[in-house]
Amino acid sequence: MKQLKLAVMALFAFAAVNVSAQDSDNPWAVGFGVNVVDVQYPWGNVPIETLGKDYIGTSDWNVLPSISRVTVDRYLNDGFTLQLAGSINKIETVYTQNDTDELYWAVDANVKYDLNNIIGNTGWWDPYVYVGGGYTSFADEGEGMLNAGAGFNTWFNDNLGLNFQSGYKQTFADKVPVHFQHSLGLVFKFGGKDTDGDGIYDKEDACPEVAGLKEFNGCPDTDGDGIKDSDDACPEVKGLAALNGCPDADGDGIADKDDACPTEAGTKANNGCPDADGDGVVDGKDKCPNTAGPAENNGCPWPDTDGDGVLDKDDKCPNEAGVASNNGCPEVVIKEEAVKQLNEFARAIYFNSGKSTFRTGTTGKLDLIAGIMKEYPKANFSIQGHTDSQGAAAYNQKLSERRAAAVVTYLVNQAGISSSRLSSKGFGEDYPIADNKTRDGRAQNRRVEIKLVK
Repeated sequence: MKQLKLAVMALFAFAAVNVSAQDSDNPWAVGFGVNVVDVQYPWGNVPIETLGKDYIGTSDWNVLPSISRVTVDRYLNDGFTLQLAGSINKIETVYTQNDTDELYWAVDANVKYDLNNIIGNTGWWDPYVYVGGGYTSFADEGEGMLNAGAGFNTWFNDNLGLNFQSGYKQTFADKVPVHFQHSLGLVFKFGGKDTDGDGIYDKEDACPEVAGLKEFNGCPDTDGDGIKDSDDACPEVKGLAALNGCPDADGDGIADKDDACPTEAGTKANNGCPDADGDGVVDGKDKCPNTAGPAENNGCPWPDTDGDGVLDKDDKCPNEAGVASNNGCPEVVIKEEAVKQLNEFARAIYFNSGKSTFRTGTTGKLDLIAGIMKEYPKANFSIQGHTDSQGAAAYNQKLSERRAAAVVTYLVNQAGISSSRLSSKGFGEDYPIADNKTRDGRAQNRRVEIKLVK
C-alpha cells in the first residue's frame, strides 16, 4: 500500500510540472484518463501470430477504476509533438502462487507525429502515431521499455477533446512482461497567446493588439461594411468597397468626403455637384440653372436687348438694333459728297515744320470738318496722320501720331465733337501718296486723312 501511495504522489507531481502541446496555436496540452494494461503471459517474447488475439481479447485487461494516466504534450514543429506520460495500475498475477494484485507504474517519453500532415487537416479529428521509450515497474521489478503505437484526439472545441491511445511496450530484460497499454481520457489544449482576446492567436493575428474578425486575420472592421479598417478610408462610417469603404449618399459614384454636394447627385468634373443645363456652372452657383450660359455671366446666357444679333456685352448700342460690323450700332450712311469734303478739308490742314502745331488759317478748315461731323452725330471717325520721308523714320512715326492727336484735340475742345466719336492714329512715312523725291510730292505726303469708322 505504501508503494501505491508513493506511485500516485509521483504521478501527480509529474503531471504538475510537465505539460505538452498539440498544435502551434496551443503549444501545450494536458490529459487525464484511465489506462488499460493487457499483459502477455508467459513473460518474454510472444509469438507474432498470437499478438492479434491478445490485443483484441479483453479477458486479461487490467483497469484501475480511477484517474490512472496523466499526459503532458509539447508541440515541437512540423507535426511532431513530445509526449510525457505517467500511469499506474494494478495487475492481476494469476500465474503466481499467491494470486495477488501487483502494483504497476510507468513513466514514458514518446514522440508523436500528426497524420493530418499527410492526409490533410480534418479539423476535429487528429490521428497520430508515436514511438518512444520509458521506465516501467511491475511487482517491484523495473526496466526500460520500447514504445510504439497510435491514437487520436477528437476535439469538442478549440481547447477540449477526447483522447484515445493504444500502444505496444517491448521488454529487453524480461523483468516486466511484454504488454499492450490502452488509454482513454480528456485532453486540454492551452498556451496560445491572444493579446486582444478576439479568439485569433497572435501568431495568426495581423492586428494582435486590436480585437478583430477571423475573416480579416484578426483585424477590425469598425463600421461593419466588410472592409477592414486598415483598407477603409472611412473606418467609422459604413460605405462601399468601390469607394474604399466610404459612403455615397447621393449615389453619384463620388465618396461623400470628396463630394461638394453629398446629397445631390452630380459629376466628378464638378466635384459631385449637379449641373442641370450642362454649361459648366454648378447649379448652386448658376443663376439660370436650367438654361446654359457662360460662367462669366453666372451661368446665364448673355442678353441681346435690341435683338440685333450682337450681345449686349459687345453691343455699343444695346437698346438700338444695329449691325455687327458697327459693333451693334445702326450703320451710318454719309453722303459721298460729305466724305469727299471731309478729306479735302483735311488735306488743307497744315502744321508748322517739324511740329504738331497748326499754321495760321488752318483752324478754319477744322471748323468746316466739325460742321460736317455734326451733321452725322451717330458717325464715328478715325483721324490718321502721315509724314514725308525726310528725317528718321522713328521720329516721323511719333510726329504723325502727335499731329493726328492735335486734330482730335481741336475738334473735341474747340468744335464740341464728342471724344467717343473720334480716334487718332499715326502712320509715319509708311503710306506715301506721292513721290518723296520732289518738293511737291513731299508736301502731298504730309497730310491728315479722315476715315469713317464702321
